[in-house]
Amino acid sequence: MLAAAALGLAVCTPAADAQVGTGPWTADSPGYSEQERGCGDISGLTFKLTCSTGSGDQRAERRYATYTGGTHQFEGSFKITSMTGSRISLKQTFRDGSNAGPYFMLAVEKGGRMYAVEGGATLGSGATVGTSVRVNTINQVGSSHKVYLNGSLKQTISSPGGSYYDKFGSYRTSSGAGPITVQWSGIKFWHK
Repeated sequence: MLAAAALGLAVCTPAADAQVGTGPWTADSPGYSEQERGCGDISGLTFKLTCSTGSGDQRAERRYATYTGGTHQFEGSFKITSMTGSRISLKQTFRDGSNAGPYFMLAVEKGGRMYAVEGGATLGSGATVGTSVRVNTINQVGSSHKVYLNGSLKQTISSPGGSYYDKFGSYRTSSGAGPITVQWSGIKFWHK
């Protein structure tokens, strides 16, 4: 009986631990499309930039469906398996519609520093080859956008009203270049 209770706890715990922020949350399964440009290559949840080109559109990304209003949470873990380049964006929250464009971009430098591309604020360290990092973003449209790394809140910025979508993979920033290979896992979405 104790084993059954322990098993029940073990089964329930991952769902509670998977989310950050206050709930209750409702799971989502948004549709997506994939983008391969330049030397970008996608195979399942592995995203590569195979060249060291420091110009042009180099990307391998998965773009999820647009949402408007409400509070939306993304969760996923990335592990860089090889990287000789630097300044590669791994997760983005994009604005859609009349104000379309990048709103939040989490990027990584060679050496493991994670930073927000807009403004350059350091959000964390330790994103080195072979290390898994869990990323959560919570966008409360019209209020705030929060970024969590490994469950710890790292940034809160204002979120204007409008439409947004989530992207992840590997994307050369304007000051970056590959090569990089990054594997994503545990991709989940919620709303409330």
